[in-house]
Amino acid sequence: MAASRDSYFDNAKFLLIFLVVFGHLLRSFIHDNEWMLYLYKFIYTFHMPAFILVSGFFAKGFRKPGFMKKVALKLIIPYLIFQVIYSVYYYFLQDQSMSNLNPFDPQWSLWFLISLFFWNVLLIPFSKLPFKWAMVVSLSIALLAGYVDNISNTLSLSRTIVFLPMFLAGFYLKKQHFEFIRTNAGKIMALLVLMGVFLFCYLYEFDYSFLFGSQSYSSLGDEGWLAAMKRMAWYLLAFAATFSFFALVPTRRFFFTKWGTRTLYVYLLHGFVIKLFRTTWFDDWALNAASVVSLFLLTILLTFTLSSTFVKTVAQPFIELKMTPIMRTMTGRQSSYIK
Repeated sequence: MAASRDSYFDNAKFLLIFLVVFGHLLRSFIHDNEWMLYLYKFIYTFHMPAFILVSGFFAKGFRKPGFMKKVALKLIIPYLIFQVIYSVYYYFLQDQSMSNLNPFDPQWSLWFLISLFFWNVLLIPFSKLPFKWAMVVSLSIALLAGYVDNISNTLSLSRTIVFLPMFLAGFYLKKQHFEFIRTNAGKIMALLVLMGVFLFCYLYEFDYSFLFGSQSYSSLGDEGWLAAMKRMAWYLLAFAATFSFFALVPTRRFFFTKWGTRTLYVYLLHGFVIKLFRTTWFDDWALNAASVVSLFLLTILLTFTLSSTFVKTVAQPFIELKMTPIMRTMTGRQSSYIK
C-alpha cells in the first residue's frame, strides 16, 4: 500500500507539471482562439493551487533540525543560479537590459521557488494554530492584501500571500484525506465538479490575470468589497477543482510515475524552450497550424524530454546541489518538495 501511495503522489506531480507546460504553450494563442482561452483559464484555476497544496503536504518535517538550511540549499541557491541564467538568456533572446538581473524580482516561473521558501518559513508561526484558525488567518490576510495597490512581484510577495492558504491546507492534510476522495462516488463527483468549472470558464468572462495572484484588485480593475468577494469565490472554485483533480489521479505505477520525482527539472528548464518559441517563427506558424491536439503532443514531447535521465544528468549540478557528508549531518533529512 505504501508503494501505491508513493506512486499516487508521483503521478499527481507529473500530471501537474504536464499541465504547467501545456498552459504555458497555450498562452501564446489565447487571444486568437476562444477555446484555447477557456482551456487556459480552466487549467489555471487549479494546476498551481494543486502543486502548492502537494508541496505543503510534503513539508511536514519542517520541525526537524536543520530543516531551513536544507530548504535554502534546495530552493534559494537554485533560484539565484537560474535568476542569473534566465536574465542572461533574455538579454540575448529578447534584447532586454541586464538591469533586469534583479535577485528580488523573480524571472517568470522562478517565483515558485522563492514563494515555496517563504511558505516553509511561514509554517513556523502558522503551525502553532489549529487548522481552522490557520486557514481563517491566511485567507483574511490574502483577501486584505489585494487592497494594497503597490503589492508586486518583489520577492513574489503577492503570490506568496495569495497562495499561502493552499500550502497550509496541504500541510494539514493526511494521506487518509486523499484516500477518502478517491472513492467511486468521489470520482464521479470530481468529474462533475471539473465539468462545472470548465463550464464556468466558458460562460463567465473574467480577466485570466486574476488567477495568477500577482496583482492588486485595483490593477485588475476591481474596487470595494466586491473585489475581495471575487477572490473568495476563486478560492472556493480552486479548492473544489484541486480536490477533484486529486480524486482522479491514478494510484498504480505507470511509465511516467518515476518522472514525478523530476518535476523541478521540467519546471526550471521548460521556460527556455517556451520563451524561444514565443520570440521565433513558431508563434506565427502555430497560429495557423496549431490546434489543442498539436500543442498537447508538443507538451508530451517537451515534458518527456526534460524528465529524461540524460537531461537530469546534465542539469543536476545546477539544480540539485550535492551535500557533503558533514552538510548532510548538519541539515538532516527531509521530504522532497517539487522534485
